[in-house]
Amino acid sequence: MSAGPYTLAAAAAALDEGATTSVALTGQCLDRIDQGNDALRAFLRVDRAAAEEAAAAADARRANGQPRGPLDGVPVAVKDNIVDVTGPTTAGSRILEGYTSPFDATVVHKLRAAGAVVVGKTNLDEFGMGSSTEHSAYGGTTNPWDKSRTPGGSSGGSAAAVAATQCYGALGTDTGGSVRQPAAFCGVAGLKPSYGRVSRFGAVAFASSLDQVGPFARDVKGCAHLLAALAGPDGRDATSSHAPVEDYAAACDQDRPLKVGVVREYQNQDGCDDDVLAAQHKAEQTLREAGATVVEVSLPHAHLAVPTYYIAATAEASSNLARYDGVRYGPRRGEEGGLESLYRKTRGELFGPEVKRRILLGTYVLSTGYYDAYYLRAQKVRTLIRRDYDQAFADVDVLLTPVAPTAAFGIGEKTDDPVKMYLSDVFTIGVSLAGVCGLSVNVAFTDAGLPLGVQLVGPAMGEASILRAGTLVEQGVNLLEKRPQGT
Repeated sequence: MSAGPYTLAAAAAALDEGATTSVALTGQCLDRIDQGNDALRAFLRVDRAAAEEAAAAADARRANGQPRGPLDGVPVAVKDNIVDVTGPTTAGSRILEGYTSPFDATVVHKLRAAGAVVVGKTNLDEFGMGSSTEHSAYGGTTNPWDKSRTPGGSSGGSAAAVAATQCYGALGTDTGGSVRQPAAFCGVAGLKPSYGRVSRFGAVAFASSLDQVGPFARDVKGCAHLLAALAGPDGRDATSSHAPVEDYAAACDQDRPLKVGVVREYQNQDGCDDDVLAAQHKAEQTLREAGATVVEVSLPHAHLAVPTYYIAATAEASSNLARYDGVRYGPRRGEEGGLESLYRKTRGELFGPEVKRRILLGTYVLSTGYYDAYYLRAQKVRTLIRRDYDQAFADVDVLLTPVAPTAAFGIGEKTDDPVKMYLSDVFTIGVSLAGVCGLSVNVAFTDAGLPLGVQLVGPAMGEASILRAGTLVEQGVNLLEKRPQGT
């Protein structure tokens, strides 16, 4: 089977030039899914017939000279906690098994309006709660670079699918690092937009003040093209921003001076591998060689980000997941015993252990007598964390940090120690709490051949700056042609 173009931008260009067709590109992606999904398990649902129909329609538009969207004919995937009308959306949970939404999420509507061909829905940690995609009720996803390792999470299916060229781009959701960390583990680019940059309407809620939909692609420019299609206000999401949508693809190549901040508090982070620090130093040097100025900055409350997040996020999860009670969505258990039995058995049997853990923790911190001590205090600390980022961005354009303390860890390595798993997001959580934007870019590989990413962080609505910085890093390290074996 022909490999075809590798990046999203190359695929779009090949379509425009008539060098290939959407039917051919889509067929290649669908064949890769068929051949690899038993081992990779990146997809929970594949829409072959619908994808082939959409691809043929894209080719017909091109042949007939009809108006086309910026992603016309490009095969993409969508995380299975983003609803669409074409089939079930499970959020990786048995409690939503068989549920089909009566409406499309705004981002799905925008993808289709841009001409993209949606090939299917990708695997995830249940309700987005996890850092390894091992908490899916339908079986975990493996890492294309080493199938004994996790792809990260919770958007591991989307990251793995892009890395394995089963699609040219994919959507994930990022609450505390769920786009950036799997992007780093799988050696692709992944972007968490600023809070409000992309509509959340139709994304199954985990923590509403933190959730954002974000794109994956093989390279930074692919993320830029996807972000341009997704960004903008939405009347169905009151938190969406009316800030102007920039030309993000053009920003990647814009010749602009950049001042980059390296975070002092992350230089001696406990549990951070030497390979990870070496990857960051490589990115620093690459940016300097590209003309950027690199200085040290401080985020004095960085050490409080993890506990703050796991109070705020679980509290919101407890509230959001109260709606899954067996009455309105999915299967039911215990209804023969009355309403209380219905609630207990449906939630007890159909929620997974990690989701139960977070609901219990969130309910506890919101309970009478503990609200002020935990939840209210966490909100005050969150304000301090946000101010730290605001102060840092008064001096620099972009922050450069690791994405995770290690490369992709082994399947089963951290499932028995939730705190150890939670700490894998130590570098990404502060960005989410502050509502700013972050981009993961692959910069190196370990001796074992595992990808290592760095994170570029920008101010709210500062996506153009991190896309430019990410492009400079990507061009300097020149690793785009390196692929997982067999892809």
